[in-house]
Amino acid sequence: MFAGFREVSGRLNISFNITIKTSTYLFFSELTTLHHRSFPLSSRYSLFASPVKYSPAPLLSFCHSVPSPSCSSLLRSSRVFRYLSLYTRPAGHMDLKGVLEVLEQLAPLSLAESWDNVGLLVEPSKPRPIKTILLTNDLTAAVMDEAEMLDCDLIISYHPPIFRPFKRLVQNDWKQRLAVRALEGGIAIFSPHTSWDSVKGGVNDWLVGGMGSGQVSVLSQAHSSAPQKHRLEFLSINDEDLNSVLAQLKHIEGSEGFHCSTVRNVGGGLQVILTCTSSALTAVVEILVSDPNTNKSLNITQVQQPPLLDCGQGRLSVLEEPVSVATAVQKMKSHLGLPHLRLALGHQRTLDSMVRTVAVCAGSGASVIQGVKADLYVTGEMSHHEVLDAVSKGTSVILSDHSNSERGFLAIFKERLNAQLGDTVSVAISQRDRDPLQVV
Repeated sequence: MFAGFREVSGRLNISFNITIKTSTYLFFSELTTLHHRSFPLSSRYSLFASPVKYSPAPLLSFCHSVPSPSCSSLLRSSRVFRYLSLYTRPAGHMDLKGVLEVLEQLAPLSLAESWDNVGLLVEPSKPRPIKTILLTNDLTAAVMDEAEMLDCDLIISYHPPIFRPFKRLVQNDWKQRLAVRALEGGIAIFSPHTSWDSVKGGVNDWLVGGMGSGQVSVLSQAHSSAPQKHRLEFLSINDEDLNSVLAQLKHIEGSEGFHCSTVRNVGGGLQVILTCTSSALTAVVEILVSDPNTNKSLNITQVQQPPLLDCGQGRLSVLEEPVSVATAVQKMKSHLGLPHLRLALGHQRTLDSMVRTVAVCAGSGASVIQGVKADLYVTGEMSHHEVLDAVSKGTSVILSDHSNSERGFLAIFKERLNAQLGDTVSVAISQRDRDPLQVV
């Protein structure tokens, strides 16, 4: 795409040359319709299409005139950006597998909660290059309309649109309709959900950042998702006896991952420590208990999985600069881009009470932050009785409604995704995604 700007008689002419891969007739129709829908800024416009109607990549030029005082705001307008982005795409592309690898690098799915349904949820039968990705907090019918309009190849929906198993795919259920539309349109669907919540620099770190700088810690620590291991300790009377046992263990599937260490005791025997995976535990124990020497001394313990530093659900921040409750409310309004929030003042607290510690959890966070000692809780939603419990302990509560505590992270993730994908893929944030609840 080439853009040119020229002022003529107090008006700014904006000219674009756009090369597209479609029929001239289709593009001309869509562009004309979109022009009237998106730009009621000027009654003067002209469109010039390539005379080669069926050229595989026709050149289309158009000129749009607006008063000069409006040019600055026009160029910054989200409508202009969306208007042009519909018909301009990067020259390169990636396949779905490549994009999924990037998403895994940014937020490993192993960080998601065990109950969650994350990852690739819809995969079209016919592979196609990923040229356009749409980010959304929730996949609704309106967002799917938008994805189809953008000729989207992949939808990244923070909340999984498929959570409970489907027994059928029919038209009388709205989520099933979305799955069918995605399959028919060849659109893949991916959901990260709690992996984004858990990862360092993810949704919860972004949310607590709205309160300003502080010493941040994880409320519910994430641990390594590596296969669970067990530690088996036993005695062997000599090297020959141990070698006989180890020779039998080598026939167990996955034995190459076993780890064995020995310490010779005063009497000449060996104290053996063997580590194996849970999947191999039964086979290992059967061999050890069949040996009369090892059987009497066998002791089994489960190896604790190592914690993943700075990863997990919820965050607690000890603020560098304490603020009043009133200031905390204003900070969160600005951070979330909301005109209104719900506030419950803690027992014997006022708007002037100081906030030094803040516990946050995006979405429905009561199960994570409940019971945490803090001056302020920030989450999307809590039940009536959960709020009463917090208030009775002197903790004030800010509620934004569920998805409003998450949606702002999409802009952060878009920047990270663009940095990884470069110019190969166009990434857009849904303009039709919004929380279903409004203050009226």
